[in-house]
Amino acid sequence: MDRYALIVAGGAGRRMGSAIPKQFLELAGKPVLMRTAERFYSFDPSIRIIIVLPRDQFTYWNELIILHSFSLSHSLAEGGPSRFESVRNGLALVEDDSLVAIHDGVRPLVSTTTIENCFEAAATYGNAIPSVNPADSVRLMTGAGNMPLNRQFLRLIQTPQVFNSSLIKRAYATEFNPEFTDDAMVLEKTGEEIRLVEGNRENIKITNPEDLIIAETLFSSVS
Repeated sequence: MDRYALIVAGGAGRRMGSAIPKQFLELAGKPVLMRTAERFYSFDPSIRIIIVLPRDQFTYWNELIILHSFSLSHSLAEGGPSRFESVRNGLALVEDDSLVAIHDGVRPLVSTTTIENCFEAAATYGNAIPSVNPADSVRLMTGAGNMPLNRQFLRLIQTPQVFNSSLIKRAYATEFNPEFTDDAMVLEKTGEEIRLVEGNRENIKITNPEDLIIAETLFSSVS
């Protein structure tokens, strides 16, 4: 089956306190978004990469491509007003009966092992969602206060979330629901069972300034 990497990057950088959208901030000398795309190319040089960006960022992205001599082949899709619509727009460029990894553009530390595990599981089960055990104690806020949860039974969900493209495209034909927080939830609404696989702890989402500092430290150690 053909493989796609659908990389969604619509951040504005507000929580980073930066005038530059977080996907364009530099990590080890290149924009975060380029480092993310390179992870998928390292896994499979034949993978078809689709990058979803707001239309008003296309020109800046093309300028960065020239500035950094970025030569990885990829297609651009226009982002929508929400992540849900951005993913749906990107899926329009994905052929049916293939495998598509939907990934956050600001997760440049995903390991090639995690990517491989997700594609292999999705080829068998139709979907694969990377996750890790929480390292901290967890409490649930309730109307009456708060209560502890047994972290042994909890998982922190990551991307890439890999799907049979026909299944996920059909799922994204539904109306947007504000309860959707990731692609797995969209698929789950169709009745499909979600399959969890092991992720890698370094696979953090760069959202705040300290995340970029951590990513700089971890970058050379992830393979």
